[in-house]
Amino acid sequence: MIKKGLIITNGFSFGEGMKKILNRYIEEFTKQGIVIDHIKNNTIAAYINGAEIKSTLGEYDFILYLDKDRHISNLLEKAGYRLFNCASSIELCDDKMLTHIALANEGIKMPKTVPSPLYYGGTDDGTFVKKMLEILDYPIIVKEVYGSFGKQVYKIDNEKRLKAIRRRLMGVPHLYQEFIKSSPGVDLRVICIGGKYLTCMLRKSETGDFRSNIELGGKGYKYDIDQDTIVFAEKVSRVLKLDYCGIDILFDEFHQPMVCEVNSNAFFNGIEAVTGENVAGAYVKHIIETIYKI
Repeated sequence: MIKKGLIITNGFSFGEGMKKILNRYIEEFTKQGIVIDHIKNNTIAAYINGAEIKSTLGEYDFILYLDKDRHISNLLEKAGYRLFNCASSIELCDDKMLTHIALANEGIKMPKTVPSPLYYGGTDDGTFVKKMLEILDYPIIVKEVYGSFGKQVYKIDNEKRLKAIRRRLMGVPHLYQEFIKSSPGVDLRVICIGGKYLTCMLRKSETGDFRSNIELGGKGYKYDIDQDTIVFAEKVSRVLKLDYCGIDILFDEFHQPMVCEVNSNAFFNGIEAVTGENVAGAYVKHIIETIYKI
């Protein structure tokens, strides 16, 4: 029997990084004798047809879903396909505030985080900012809840800047967060697969930026991770029910790990180069073991 899978990527954002990721997965699946097709999500993979969901895809044993579109992923799951990651986990990671809510009360340390209230329009009387400043001190990190590569993250040092960013983001879902002064421009990217630690790299800004993202000038280094941090990362992965993820960890003043963000489709080109670990191969192996019970 032919073993066959599908990879779905975004139809509007398909840069060189994603092309490399796609090719690595196809390479690793092919090594394992799996036939892999690829489509972009703008081809309409599924839709509601009267009382039922209609899929245009045909027969596949699984779908490796390399996008964040929650509507299509939920439709495909309801149509009977097994997605990696599952739709609910993708949703939790795509919305940074939902990530923190899901991890709260689970014994997982995070920076103090305050969601901006939903804005329907009208006058902002300043009540929210006043109350938020009773919880957080400058500098404050402001994040749009949807965003990638650190591009929708801002460091706010004073009232003038805070008022400006608040005016700019009033209609945009966002959050306000404690700045971890013990970890400026540095974090630990940890890859977990199937709820188990695989590898990690330390990321450091080379430009003095408070963000460590490789796409913003950060650089990756090998890191000797301790067992407590491994256990911490694995717990994060399991709480969010992720088959695959990249967890960005900050360290407090006592060098205890804190969750910064969790990416359900973390790029692995950099971490494979730094560590020599075959991340794509490990994820492919997990998918095959899950689907075919081998």
